[in-house]
Amino acid sequence: VQLQASGGGLVQAGGSLRLSCAASGRTFSRYAMGWFRQAPGKEREFVVAMNWSGSSTYYADSVKGRFTISRDNAKNTLYLQMNSLNPQDTAVYYCAASTQVSQRESAYYQWGQGTQVTVSS
Repeated sequence: VQLQASGGGLVQAGGSLRLSCAASGRTFSRYAMGWFRQAPGKEREFVVAMNWSGSSTYYADSVKGRFTISRDNAKNTLYLQMNSLNPQDTAVYYCAASTQVSQRESAYYQWGQGTQVTVSS
């Protein structure tokens, strides 16, 4: 599966953005999916993950209650709804695919190219 992330941009603090991750191929529904982010000068970190059916989700504490992951297997697309954004959310956001839902970056074998999210104060 190949992944293409989009939807990033510049938003003011308190605003919202929705990221999308379009997957090629017909096997998207078999994969667990995750979102990770990398802020300037920092290592990439886990944001949220979802299993193949969408029945299980895991959120980083820093985004819990503000971000929502979802997927539409019929459209081969993963989403990340981000609300109440703050400047600490500024980062490049990556979607990734794995054979099992995980918070570990090493569990993901296919990555999208990343989309920049910038939150101004």
